[in-house]
Amino acid sequence: MKQKQKYKIVSVFAPINENNPYIRTKNTDIMKKTKWILSALALLMAFNMTAQTKSLHQLQQEFVDLRLGLFVHFGLPTFQEADWTDPDLSPAVFNPKKLDCNQWADAAESAHMKFVCFSAKHHAGFCMWDTKTTDYSVMSSPQRRDVIKEMVDAFRKKGMQIMFHYSILDTHHRIRANLPFTQDKINMIKEQLRELLTNYGPINTIMFDGWDAPWGRITYEDISFPEIYNFVKSIQPNCLVMDLNGAKYPQEALFYTDIRCYEQGAGQKISADKNKLPAMACYPLQRTWFWKKSFPTDNLKSIATLVNENIIPYNKAYCTYILNSAPNRDGLMDENAIAALKELGEMWQNTGHMVDVPPCEAPIIEHNIALFRPCESSWSDDMMIMDFANDDDFSTAWDSSPFVEKPFWEVALKDNSSINMIVITEAKAGCLQKYSLEYEIDGEWNELFNGNAPNQGKVKIHRFDTVHADKVRINIHESNGNPRIAEFGVYEPYKD
Repeated sequence: MKQKQKYKIVSVFAPINENNPYIRTKNTDIMKKTKWILSALALLMAFNMTAQTKSLHQLQQEFVDLRLGLFVHFGLPTFQEADWTDPDLSPAVFNPKKLDCNQWADAAESAHMKFVCFSAKHHAGFCMWDTKTTDYSVMSSPQRRDVIKEMVDAFRKKGMQIMFHYSILDTHHRIRANLPFTQDKINMIKEQLRELLTNYGPINTIMFDGWDAPWGRITYEDISFPEIYNFVKSIQPNCLVMDLNGAKYPQEALFYTDIRCYEQGAGQKISADKNKLPAMACYPLQRTWFWKKSFPTDNLKSIATLVNENIIPYNKAYCTYILNSAPNRDGLMDENAIAALKELGEMWQNTGHMVDVPPCEAPIIEHNIALFRPCESSWSDDMMIMDFANDDDFSTAWDSSPFVEKPFWEVALKDNSSINMIVITEAKAGCLQKYSLEYEIDGEWNELFNGNAPNQGKVKIHRFDTVHADKVRINIHESNGNPRIAEFGVYEPYKD
């Protein structure tokens, strides 16, 4: 049996006959008994998988306890001097003749890392595994080797966990802005995720990229975030979902991710003093994510700085660190990178659990149906009119006029919309003191909430049983200064 099939529960239901590659017997009694045993085993396995499903908070705590891992960017960009390659570059250029994932794992172990996050598919759409969805993969290269399988085997032998980095943006397969997001394209994404989550055993995390980013320009509506999120969880319930492009969202809540993400190379920096969310920060040891010709002689990031100014303070702030080390065109890590990781291990020990992650609100993963919808408000202050409160830009805000005693803001939804959550993001925490939330259906207003603003920083999350609404409104009864709302989100429940 091929290694990649050992996790496919469906294989135990295969017909038992002389043509079955799993069980070969012509003895009818043995066949019947074997079929019964296998069916029972399948049910037991399914029961165990259900019984072992962990709470999201437990998974977040276990992720934070890992503390340090290795990021590996390796693929077609390794063979060019740009991280974003020609989307039609031939797979023939991918030819790492000395590929040795065990060397990578040894280097990670020397740094006391507890997991690897491998870039399974970067923005150009080249797949680093034996996929059945496209010919644009390692199986069309001269080596014809399933790199992910070799990587998984190498790191699992060290007892390390496996994570995948996966780009929704795919320039080769034309999954990008201003082109149709057809069902075929969405099906390809889901099938690729199915392969990654069924052929390689337990996966700790899927880290999405190129999604809801200003440079990727694929929205969570173009390709449904709740659909993909729930699809991942349906295959591996204990797999965390992260979106690397959460920079625009406030740091007080988990918007479209199970773990708050910070890409340091893109200028995103976690506040070690203020962060209260389970978090991840990533950074390349070299100057870019993929290998370049100068890397063997380049100066690398200072290990002392990484340890003392990043890893240690970030770990104390509920943040796991992922350090990228890029293999070269032979498929090996350069000597200077190996030496740097060893130096890190000599300077720092991974002692596991360090801090208890505070409980936090469940991630916001549903569609915000208030975005760009018609809205009204009481008198606004100067130019900061009502449209700034639902423009998908947290840096702008609707400002109520200081001359209005009882301000309101309301949004018109599509008729008879199903809603079960409202999220209010203030421009400045602590301004809203008391308010009520209402929804209108068939011309009648109904109250959802009336009271003191919840103590949740800038982000106020209100979840409730599903109702149908034509409009939603906030009435502000008391405020500390001029009310300013950066975003007012109204969310519909996910429908499978």
